[in-house]
Amino acid sequence: MKLYSLSVLYKGSAKANLLKAAYDLSSFSFFQRSSVQEFMTFTSALIVERSALGSRASVKEQEYLCHVYVRNDNLGAVVIADNEYPSRVCFTLLDKVLDEFSRQVSSIDWPSGSPATVQYTALDSHLARYQNPREADAMTKVQAELDETKIILHSTMESLLERGEKLDDLVQKSEHLGNQSKAFYKTVINVLCCDWIFNGMFIAWLLDPV
Repeated sequence: MKLYSLSVLYKGSAKANLLKAAYDLSSFSFFQRSSVQEFMTFTSALIVERSALGSRASVKEQEYLCHVYVRNDNLGAVVIADNEYPSRVCFTLLDKVLDEFSRQVSSIDWPSGSPATVQYTALDSHLARYQNPREADAMTKVQAELDETKIILHSTMESLLERGEKLDDLVQKSEHLGNQSKAFYKTVINVLCCDWIFNGMFIAWLLDPV
């Protein structure tokens, strides 16, 4: 069981604004970690943008799951995990992070804040602590509430896109991806003929352990 990233974002009228993020890229090739991190950020922002206010959802792609919670005040959080990690614990973590973040960071700073300017330092410790879901779940008290909450399950990333949209186009337009990551994405698509996970985020041949 593994958690790969934990992000807090603000859902704006046109796009999602990344406020803070933490990553565990230890299972990826050292030379590809930068691109993998950028694709995690891109995917997290895309999912928040396409999620309704007040909704919880999980996006499934092969053996990976991306869990998102967007509150009615436009504050959202995303955790990316493998499919063995309990979804219930993921949503408990998202609740905890958003509640804590909203108490420590003024809502005035959400629309224009950035990872460099937002003063919130707990994401790394939360990501590390919740790598063990049994220990983390024992610390939570919101199970009954989450059991009663409807969680939307999307079968693939493509299901989030509007009619006529293509993930390739969104990748090329993304502000979260550098030129190297965009070029890397195109190379993998051309060479591996879409043999990828998360439709471009976790490329299969990147998963070789260090």
